[in-house]
Amino acid sequence: MWTIYKKEIRSFLGSFIAYVVIAVFLVLTGLFLWFVEGNNVFELGVASLQVMFDISPYILIFLVSAITMRSISEEKRLGTLEIITTKPITDVSIIMAKFLASLTLIAFTLIPTLFYFYAIYQLAQPVGNVDVGSTLGSYFGLLLLAGCYASMGLFSSAISDNQIVALIVSMVLSFFFYSVLGMVGDIKILDVIGKSLAWFGLEFHYDSISRGVIDTRDVIYFGGFMAVFLGFTKMVFESRKW
Repeated sequence: MWTIYKKEIRSFLGSFIAYVVIAVFLVLTGLFLWFVEGNNVFELGVASLQVMFDISPYILIFLVSAITMRSISEEKRLGTLEIITTKPITDVSIIMAKFLASLTLIAFTLIPTLFYFYAIYQLAQPVGNVDVGSTLGSYFGLLLLAGCYASMGLFSSAISDNQIVALIVSMVLSFFFYSVLGMVGDIKILDVIGKSLAWFGLEFHYDSISRGVIDTRDVIYFGGFMAVFLGFTKMVFESRKW
């Protein structure tokens, strides 16, 4: 399992696209946080990274989809999947190795944003007057959200041997579960049904954790969401034996 995990990390970091998607994430979040008119921290006058945490889920839809799109589809296209499956390793271990590698790469991308937090910390009046609990909760929520995106990305990569198709399917699924279900909850005519559907959306639980309070119900939801899509991935992965 760890051999595949390390192989995935080396493979991604050895490609040009890795540094492109990481740079895109850092540049976009930096622009919205510091420069975009009407939303930057200077105009809002609040020592908080909330602007970054509000826009990051949408940027991560592309970032995580780009990271996961080649995880399984590339193996299928090159014919190396058959070689891997002949090794003494279970399908679950292969999928989990690729999933954990994706999460690690996402964490690598988030780490540089700590410089934004340091800058906010120093700019606060007085210095250090920031809600650390809310910030940590938002980072934790963002990582859980990225894990859900990664699980959908792996599923998308498993159902197609074309990376572009996998990228598009992953982005559509991620946007649907994060944003569309939340929009349904705002439709008054749907009333209780709409609110119930919104509860199943990723945004509802991400917003809850971002307040700085780690609710076990939200953590269980994220864990269950990842387990479901990783389970779907395993089903598709095993279909090669049929």
